[in-house]
Amino acid sequence: MQKTEFKYGKTFCNIEVPEKATFLSIQEPISLINKQKFVRDVSTALPDTLSPGNTIAIVVADKTRLCGYKPYLPWILETLHLKGIENRQVTFFIAYGTHARQSDKDCLNTYGTIYQKYRFVHHDSQDKSLFTYLGNTDRGTKVHVRKDLLEKDLIITFGALSHHYFAGYGGGRKLLFPGLGYMPDIYQNHALFLDKKSKNLTPGCRPGNLENNPLAQDLKQVDDFIETQRVAIHGILDSKGTVCQLIVGKTYNDFLTACKTLDSFYKTRTEKQYELVLASCGGFPKDINFIQAHKAINNAAMFVKDRGCLIILAECIDGIGSDTFIKYFNYGGFNPAFNILEKGYKGNGGTALSMMSKTSRINIFLKTALDDKICKIIGVKKAEDAMIQTLIREFQHDLACIENASLLIR
Repeated sequence: MQKTEFKYGKTFCNIEVPEKATFLSIQEPISLINKQKFVRDVSTALPDTLSPGNTIAIVVADKTRLCGYKPYLPWILETLHLKGIENRQVTFFIAYGTHARQSDKDCLNTYGTIYQKYRFVHHDSQDKSLFTYLGNTDRGTKVHVRKDLLEKDLIITFGALSHHYFAGYGGGRKLLFPGLGYMPDIYQNHALFLDKKSKNLTPGCRPGNLENNPLAQDLKQVDDFIETQRVAIHGILDSKGTVCQLIVGKTYNDFLTACKTLDSFYKTRTEKQYELVLASCGGFPKDINFIQAHKAINNAAMFVKDRGCLIILAECIDGIGSDTFIKYFNYGGFNPAFNILEKGYKGNGGTALSMMSKTSRINIFLKTALDDKICKIIGVKKAEDAMIQTLIREFQHDLACIENASLLIR
């Protein structure tokens, strides 16, 4: 046996695993960031029509999706200043989606002193007065866009690109929607995760997949409604959360190219599944709450055989991270919860169904700060160190370890 460190919150867990255990790992990206190249790339992407009188929106993620904002936001601003853009012409929008608003302290920690020097808009997805209606997608999703966003001459989105468990990819276009979307529209789009014909989750809605993914295709249509000139900056992060590449683009094809770059590091080709998988979410902020940790659970579960076991290290220091998630477990199972959501998708209902589908297929053990009652409700067993070591000894003949399951997909 060998002791191995796995991230857990802001600390580590030392767990003994057999030397013969399989370690499923990512291809760690190498840092290729160069300020001169980045400024040149952004300058090239900026529209030729940009003039000193133009207004700029810079859309950023919240604290749950960090992207090196402190060092790199100043680079963007320097580039804009070279074009004659003044501080007062730049407005930052925090793309919370349906997440709760951050405190000023959190914002200062996330964005640095820029937060004190520029205007930051805290998005509220429930305030209908902020939006204007632009039409419907082919799948019926209503498209409301912030009025103040549409008034800008240029929109720059800047966020980490990631694999998303039902949208295919997170970051990029998702900063505008659902990041700055109207809550009922967001739920309409997310409801495409439910296949109403089969009464199950839509098979194409999985991480790293855009083909036959109705939810992702709907997102593209929503994006097409926004005709404002745009520049997108996609951050590629390593397993430590350090930004290693900043890919600048303007078109949907540029987004697809960035997605392929992400796949080259974090998408494995293996089809093998295991009796036991031991996985960390990758530590804070990937396991800041259960809603964030679920993405790692979803990824790691793909590597587990039917009726096998999954051990997940997820501190969840901020609890569940949703006021609507738990209630779906009180309806009596997957089918009743599906029927409720089919009539009106709300909150993190899809996440709840996704979790139910996994706990019905495999046994999930969670090392976490969540209390025993919550663990029981969501269908997992709370696991302390002794239980983890017992499971490892029992299944050591067919064990895989994943040090950052939030990043590795199959």
